[in-house]
Amino acid sequence: MRSSPYRALRGALPGRPRRTVRATLVLAVAAGLATAVPAAAGPAMAVAPKSLDSATGSGASAASTPDSAPPIAAKPYMGWSSWSMQSSHYPGLNPNGDYSYLTEANVLKQTDALATTLKKYGYDHVNIDAGWWMDSSWTSEFDRYGRQTPDPVRFPHGMKAVADHIHAKGLKAGIYLPVGLEKGAYGAGKVPVRDAPGCTTADVVYPDLRTTNGWDSAYKLDFGKPCAQKYIDSQARMLADWGFDFLKLDGVGPGSSKSGDNYDNVADVAAWHRAIAATGRPIHLEISWSLDIGHAADWKTYSNGWRIDTDVECYCDTLVTWENSVDDRWNDAPAWSHEAGPGGWNDLDAIDVGNGAMDGLTRAERQSYMTLWAISKSPLFTGDDLTQLDGYGLSLLTNQEVIGVDQSDSPVARPVTPMGDQQVWGTENPDGSYTVALFNLGASASSVTADWASFGFTGSASVRDLWNHQNLGTYKKRITATLPAHGSRLFTVRPGGGRLATTGYEAESADNTLTGNASVAGCDSCSGGKKVGNLYLGGKLQFNDVTVRKDGIYTVGVAYVSGDSRSVTVSSDSGNGTSVKFPSTGDWGTVDTVSVQLALKAGSNTITFDSGSGYAPDIDRIDVPKSL
Repeated sequence: MRSSPYRALRGALPGRPRRTVRATLVLAVAAGLATAVPAAAGPAMAVAPKSLDSATGSGASAASTPDSAPPIAAKPYMGWSSWSMQSSHYPGLNPNGDYSYLTEANVLKQTDALATTLKKYGYDHVNIDAGWWMDSSWTSEFDRYGRQTPDPVRFPHGMKAVADHIHAKGLKAGIYLPVGLEKGAYGAGKVPVRDAPGCTTADVVYPDLRTTNGWDSAYKLDFGKPCAQKYIDSQARMLADWGFDFLKLDGVGPGSSKSGDNYDNVADVAAWHRAIAATGRPIHLEISWSLDIGHAADWKTYSNGWRIDTDVECYCDTLVTWENSVDDRWNDAPAWSHEAGPGGWNDLDAIDVGNGAMDGLTRAERQSYMTLWAISKSPLFTGDDLTQLDGYGLSLLTNQEVIGVDQSDSPVARPVTPMGDQQVWGTENPDGSYTVALFNLGASASSVTADWASFGFTGSASVRDLWNHQNLGTYKKRITATLPAHGSRLFTVRPGGGRLATTGYEAESADNTLTGNASVAGCDSCSGGKKVGNLYLGGKLQFNDVTVRKDGIYTVGVAYVSGDSRSVTVSSDSGNGTSVKFPSTGDWGTVDTVSVQLALKAGSNTITFDSGSGYAPDIDRIDVPKSL
């Protein structure tokens, strides 16, 4: 697993004497080379205070919010984030050293571009990522209350002025913090906590100064001490006073490649939830990164979004690459598909599809990237240079039908076929139509077929191509498309026929044959309250007397349970089986369905699930169509 962004950038930057770096950058600013403020920002910048207390929000009044504001995260948020360009080695992006892109001038430039180019399509967040409180040598800066304070070279007018400019454009302002008390803020335990008489930094952490977060860059807060909550309250108050609408809290565990008590930050997220509520300002709380799905209930209770995977950026000469790690999401997203909904969404990370060569992807890859994010109802925030969008990238980011899929009331899509190079994903929409995506994840062109039987209906259906805004007409039983390497199609399918008639066969039936360790187990969410599990190291489940009327290839639905993705060999009668990989259902109590193609003969058949030398999913039931 790759390093998280904060660790990557901390490790990449050479240590230099802080005073030397500061002097160099101040001279650059004085010469007008680094942080000139656009003229359009004049009014917002002019009111920016210069004192330390003012710059950190001390004594400022809370920013007002509209009484009619919609609920936080009613839909996946859309916008722009600074991190992709900060982290890339693409020529010209970070000319003053690694991660130097993050400056006030660049944030304002992207804000203005967002407002003029993408705002009308729903993109309304400007999110400032890691580094705003650090100088060019990545040395952190804090106020006298141990809170992060903006680096005066990167952000010479302070964070409130930047948020004011973002708001003046009709947009929302986002900011970033790591979880825990950063080591540089500890100050030998003598730093007072704002608005908490008697509390110092020694009173907010464990006495052994155990570390936490994905980079061990902070001391773990001890919420058995009231002062710990007071410290979080002071941070939240600062962000609210600045006027921020969004906070990305990073390095959160369990997850972020760490496990164990030190890295369990559920209490931190809960504390931030309370602290934000106490400010009276609606602030979207997004937590990151690669979070543990075992704590999904906690993330849903205390936050508005959660990263489900590692960073999408490649930390290379482009923003991303297909292999590192755009393509990982097809494997990792299914497990989380049941967790998202109004108030909180699965975050697949930035979508960098707008800049062509700088993105590091083919056109087909860029479209597939956007397609998966949309059907997964992930937040749609790009890390591209919005001043340099190419025509194709702009068409992807502004396709209103595809954006509509992401922002709709439909459930998150899942695979309806096993995992592999060719995949079909989909979900049923409230109006009875289906969103259907075809993916070819292979390295060469291939055809991909969506059978209507996989979605539980039969007959003919009308098909609309969402990327090309075309009604394709009526298709009987299925649609097939030939896709380029890493290519995709996205459709709305409206059934014209009825529900598919099937015959169900329960895995736990006494008519079946169990081999090896295979055994019947209870399952509250399963059909009939039972399933067959322990399918490992040779364990088999054979369905006997599966009856159809005529020979043919049948689309058989398999209801299964699997806390991780697992493979099983499926065969009919004595024919050679095919090993297929079923996506995770998220845990060992949730049932999902995929369909497999099996050759069945008229009359009685057997269907076998064989674990072989590995571990297979638990099987709930199969549903066999009554007719072809």
